This record gives sequence, structure tokens and C-alpha cells, in this order.
Amino acid sequence: MTEKAPPEDAAPLRVWFGFAAMSLGMFMAVLDIQIVVTSLPAIQQALGIGPDLMSWVQTSYLIAEVIAIPLTGILTRIFSLRYVFALAIGGFTLASVGCALSGGFTSLIVMRVLQGFCGGLLIPLVFSAIFTLFKPGLEQAVATAAAGVLAVLAPAFGPIGGGYITHHLSWHWLFLVNVLPGIASLGAGLICLPGAERQLGLLRRLDWLSLGVIAAGLAALEIGLKNAPDNGWMSARVLALLALAAALLGAAILRPNPVVEFRLLRDRTLAHGCAASFLLGASLFGAGYIMPVFLAFVRRHDPLEIGAIVLVTGLTQLLTAPIAVLLDRYLPPRPLAAIGFAGLAVGVAMSGFQDVNTDYDQMFWPQVVRGCFMALCMLPLTRLSLGLMPLSQVGDASGLYNLSRNLGGAIGIALADTVIFSRAPEHADRIADLVRSGAPEAARLLGMPPGDVPAPDDAMGMMSIMDAVQDAGLTLAINEAWLMFAAITAAAIPLMWMMGPVRKHPRRD
Repeated sequence: MTEKAPPEDAAPLRVWFGFAAMSLGMFMAVLDIQIVVTSLPAIQQALGIGPDLMSWVQTSYLIAEVIAIPLTGILTRIFSLRYVFALAIGGFTLASVGCALSGGFTSLIVMRVLQGFCGGLLIPLVFSAIFTLFKPGLEQAVATAAAGVLAVLAPAFGPIGGGYITHHLSWHWLFLVNVLPGIASLGAGLICLPGAERQLGLLRRLDWLSLGVIAAGLAALEIGLKNAPDNGWMSARVLALLALAAALLGAAILRPNPVVEFRLLRDRTLAHGCAASFLLGASLFGAGYIMPVFLAFVRRHDPLEIGAIVLVTGLTQLLTAPIAVLLDRYLPPRPLAAIGFAGLAVGVAMSGFQDVNTDYDQMFWPQVVRGCFMALCMLPLTRLSLGLMPLSQVGDASGLYNLSRNLGGAIGIALADTVIFSRAPEHADRIADLVRSGAPEAARLLGMPPGDVPAPDDAMGMMSIMDAVQDAGLTLAINEAWLMFAAITAAAIPLMWMMGPVRKHPRRD
């Protein structure tokens, strides 16, 4: 028994309220990642957590999230959309309270794992609800745009929200801020979302071995990606983790009745859509990571200032979303998505020529361009990937689609770290050599008047500008990362043509 098919008439207002509740839950889950990461030092100091363990506050959440995402389909079939959402938002809210009440590292990690697992369910639930609750056409376009805007606004608001809470409230409110929206979403979801018959009997036939293998494989992949920038991609530890992940996930795919329906990727449209989603995730997560790195380590901005600057992208997308909805309704999806990826690639590339003095004014227009084209990537791509699937398979397809984006994001961040922290020292050494040789280019790279650059034989002067040299080296490395992500984004364009002709009308059970 599947979720009820969309009605022939327009979805009633009650259903839209239910979808709004789901979208709010997704917003809080995505926001939680960014709002916490900006305030990790405050949590570390309050709970006395060692610096070598602190990264696990985020890593534990992300591992649990990526494990939960592909399980959305099977859980929806067992419990129905309404009750999976209720369990996810209820668990997320309770785990948030548990995080705030944690008295040490162990209890905090346990609560973060529960919070991440529940948060991971909320994201694909929203995207599958778009196609099970609403009619194809304008309704699905509006719902997709709303979900897409919230998914991008959450990380944009994260740094400024985390900074405000850290400055004006205690660290506990990083988690308690989820409580009231969580309760409101739970109530609205239970009241407004349509019901469907639950299939609890599937629990007895569930392939628990497949579930464990998938969880272990995704966890190994996430940990391997986390360690790659520090230990090196070819280190024994990283290679072992990545090989283990490949072996476990391969074994899960070969199971006769796997928990995750990887066989859906035989559908050409979904497979190409997931590949494009992977590239989009790498670009969005990567760009969202390196921009605050530049603002924090080169420009020395605090979290509040960083949040105010990066908010431009999210606000631009919010303002241009109605235009994207109209274009998505009337234009073919493949060329529209290709235009979106091309524009986004240009916006990313525009940031690849920064210098040490780049700040809000110089970052404004690249962010505007990226914000204008993000929705054009998301809307038609989501419609292509999920809108043509049978309703009984939308939940599984949504899990694969969102898993692809999150894995792309994890790899994108790992690549960004690798490029930045391996290339920055090389650039700094080259700039120092330029200063010692008296080359005029040194002043430009350092962002200072030529008269302020010390003479090659001035040892004390050279010492005084070493911080500036390091900043310039870091800037050049970050520029290379920006251009790398521009190329990754552009790589999605040929995928739209490789996808081939798409079906004209969505299949329905």
C-alpha cells in the first residue's frame, strides 16, 4: 500500500500546512549543522572536551544523517509518510533537548547521533512529499522551489544564527532553538498530513543484514573522507576505509532484497539525476565551506560578520525563486537545468580571482549570480529525477537522490580541504621568494603598496610581513578551490544531454 496519490483537484490548504510543517523540520535539520559548527569552541570549553575529539560533535551527526537518508523509502512504506515524519521530527526535537542537557562528551555524541539520524530522514521526506502530495505542474514547482529555498537559506542563516546565540545566549540554546519549531511541526504534521495504511509486517521481512552493511559502509566512507585531507588520500588508513566502504556497499547492492533499492538506478533519468545531484552537492557544500574559511582566516571576520556576508546568496535565491518556478513550468527541464548549471558555474568561477583585500563589496555580485541560478539547477533536476518515478518508488528514489547530494558535499569539502591546506604553503613559499627577489608582483599579491614591501635584505621587515604572506598564500589556494568547484559544476551540463529524451508524462501507480 503506498501513499495516497495526488488528487485531481488542487491540494487542499490542510495539505499545504502539513507540507509547510515538513519543510520547517527540514530547515531546522539543515540549520543545525551550520549553527553548531560555528560555536564548537564554546561547547568545547563548557564541557571540557579535548580538541582531538571536538570534530566528532559534527562528524557523528553527519554519519548518522547519511545513514538515515537512503532508509527513507523503506521506513515510509512501513510506517507511512505521516508517522515517519512524526517519529523523525519528534526524535530530532527530543535529541536536541538531550544535547542541551549533556554533561560530557559521551552523552553529547549519543544525542548527536540520534539527532543526525532523525534529521537525515527529514530531508528526503520533504522531496518525496512533493510528488506524493501535489499534482504535476505548478503545485509541484512551487513546493520544490519552497523546499529548495529553505534548504539553501538554512546554511546561509547558520553562521549568523550561531554567532548571535554564542554572543548573547549560552551554548545550550544552539540546541534548544529547535524545540518550539519541532513541537509546532510535529503537531501540524500529525493533524494535516494525509494518512496511509502502515505495513508493519514488512519489519519481519526486513533484510537486517543489508541494513547493517549499508550503515557500516556509509560510516566508513564518511570517516575516510573526514581523514583524507589530514592523513592524505593515499594513506593506508584512508585507503583501507574507502576500500571497506566500497566492499560493504557493493555487498549490500548484491543482496537479493536490499533495504535500499539501488536497482532504481537502472532508470536512466534517475541515474543521471543522481550524478548531477552529486556534482551539485559538491559545488554547493564546497562553496559554502570555503567562503567562511576565507572570511575567517584571511579577513578575520567573526561569525556574525561572516553570516551577514554569506546571507546574500540565500536572499537572492529567495527573491528569484518565483521566476525560477515560472521558467520551470513552461520550459523543457533538461535545457533549463543546463542553463542553471552553466550560470552557477560562472558564479562560482567569479569568486576564483580574489585577493587578500576582497570583502563584502567584491563578494556581492558572485553571490548574486550563484543565488539567481541555484533554483534553476534544483527545480528541473528534482522534477527530472523524481517526478517521473512511480509513486511507490518515490521515497526510495528521493533517498538515493538526496544521498547523492550529501555524498557529493562530503567529497567536495574533503577536496576543498586538500586543495587549500596542501597548496597554501606552496603559494606562501613562492610569494616569499618573490619578496626576496624584489619582484613588483609581490606587492600585488600581498595587497599592499609597493613602498610597504620590505627590501630583500631587510630580515626584520621580512619577519613582519610573514602573516601577510601566509594570508596571500591561503587566498591563492582558495581561489584554486573556487575554480575547481566551477569545473565540477560545469561537468553537470553534459549530463543533461547524456540523459537523453525524457518521458512526457509522469508514470503513476
